[in-house]
Amino acid sequence: MGWLFLKVLLMGVSFSGFLYPLVEFFFSGKTRDQKPNFVIILADDMGWGDLGANWAETEDTPSLDQMAAEGMRFVDFHAAASTCSPSRASLLTGRLGLRNGVTHNFAVTSVGGLPLNETTLGEVLQQAGYVTGMIGKWHLGHHGSYHPNFRGFDYYFGIPYSHDMGCTDDPGYNHPPCPACPLGKGPLRHPERECYTHLALPLYENLRIVEQPVILNSLAQKYAEKATQFIQHASAAGRPFLLYVGLAHTHVPLSAPGPPGRGAYGAGLREMDSLVGRIKDTVDRTAKENTLLWFTGDNGPWAQKCELAGSVGPFTGSWQTHQGGSPAKQTTWEAGHRVPALAYWPSRVPINVTSTALLRCCFTPTAGWLETTELCRPSAWSTTRPSTPPVRRGRSAWLPAQRRFWLSGHLDQTLSSEGGARGCDGSVGPAQYHEPPLIFNLEDDVAEGLPLERGSVEYQAVLPEVRKVLADVLQDIAADNTSRADYTQDPSGTPCCDPHRIACRCQTG
Repeated sequence: MGWLFLKVLLMGVSFSGFLYPLVEFFFSGKTRDQKPNFVIILADDMGWGDLGANWAETEDTPSLDQMAAEGMRFVDFHAAASTCSPSRASLLTGRLGLRNGVTHNFAVTSVGGLPLNETTLGEVLQQAGYVTGMIGKWHLGHHGSYHPNFRGFDYYFGIPYSHDMGCTDDPGYNHPPCPACPLGKGPLRHPERECYTHLALPLYENLRIVEQPVILNSLAQKYAEKATQFIQHASAAGRPFLLYVGLAHTHVPLSAPGPPGRGAYGAGLREMDSLVGRIKDTVDRTAKENTLLWFTGDNGPWAQKCELAGSVGPFTGSWQTHQGGSPAKQTTWEAGHRVPALAYWPSRVPINVTSTALLRCCFTPTAGWLETTELCRPSAWSTTRPSTPPVRRGRSAWLPAQRRFWLSGHLDQTLSSEGGARGCDGSVGPAQYHEPPLIFNLEDDVAEGLPLERGSVEYQAVLPEVRKVLADVLQDIAADNTSRADYTQDPSGTPCCDPHRIACRCQTG
């Protein structure tokens, strides 16, 4: 039995019984004198199978595929949560949702955000002399001190939440501005409705709203221009920089369908790929030898969108789909949190290497950043930091003679209270609490179709360890300095250039 590849479902909880590796890129003495730059690009709702380098059926990501060939690809990389705000909060703090307080999404009218006592990567690097920029979707609060400019970013250009979360748009925020299932596959079809190209949503440059409604079909071009300018200006000034880009893609379509193929979704994927390619080209021209470029996703595909959703690849969650509902975004099945991940840094990151090491996303804001770049360290997610040697310069190796369990669903609370996520056919999988837990062997069953028999020797051998790890982690979190996010809502909190116009449909110069 391959115990390295066990996954456990307990009370809606997702564990992964892999041995945690570490990936650290150690700098030469010369690099320590010259602080490295960091470019972090986060896609929205991109499926593991949406990256051509991962899945041969996908042909819409030539720039990302080239980046994979010139850098390192991680095929067992996991977002910190399977929804937007918790994933982003963990990315920037290096702390799981029950520690940093962000356990579900903020709304348009949310008055709070990422708790102010939490430290972000931007704040740490600012103190170290970096110039910091954030472009794109923030989704961690926009009121007062929750705004990116007050959370460690010198420059901000983007939207405060998802680009389908306008003020009063029909069908309402948190629903696609285009029909959810335009070909009639689900109950949300609205064949008579045209796709929106404008949305009652603010576009910020620092603290100022510069466009409202946002013109969606030009958003990618604006992001590319602002990212290019930021990198060029920081490089010309001789300043080390952090650029964090939260893409709008591929949450809902931003533009009309392109050539035949995957329709509107494929067009969005190609547009996103081109945007990433432009950022990479700018890095190559200005700061190639001293910049780590990291690309990943915030969670898995939004299956409710049917043909407008991304590809889960082989992680179909068969057991869950047979119960009804989705195995992707908003769930703790593999497709909900296993995401594409690429690292690119000439002379530092190995070329054309595929890593099968289990990693989880956390750019930890510690002083260690200035000596070693800890891309993903398990100490933020497990109770203690392993003392065994890490994987260096991207070479895969397992920590010896120990197993680590990855607690996802129970800890990040991404399952909705009314049950599982909605599937393309409109079905919603029931919230199921498995006692005793389901255990899958991911080495032989990546589709998570057939759990181990509860009476088997293999199942009984691992069950006590599962229970102990769960108890230990929950006890550790209870004793930790945890934060609490404010999820209260107030309509007056909606950012709008003209608060007297209820639909917020006003233009700014």
